[in-house]
Amino acid sequence: MINDNDIIDTLEELEAFLLLVDSGGLGLDNVTGVALATNNSNGKPFVAVLDNNHQLLLGRWVTQFVFDNGKDLVRKGAKKRH
Repeated sequence: MINDNDIIDTLEELEAFLLLVDSGGLGLDNVTGVALATNNSNGKPFVAVLDNNHQLLLGRWVTQFVFDNGKDLVRKGAKKRH
């Protein structure tokens, strides 16, 4: 599901979201991946949290800037700050 009210518009927000997913802070079960994608019906970019069957567990809309510049962050993962 994608909550239309939650739009990630900075790389810092994307990083915080990835850390929250990684830490289990969203209470999602069976998370096995995260990807940037586009909605088939309207072309809007989003970050997708996927299960082991590649099914969408949770999604957040992202701006085009985050979609274009956040690919390495999603691919390599967010780093926890000490």
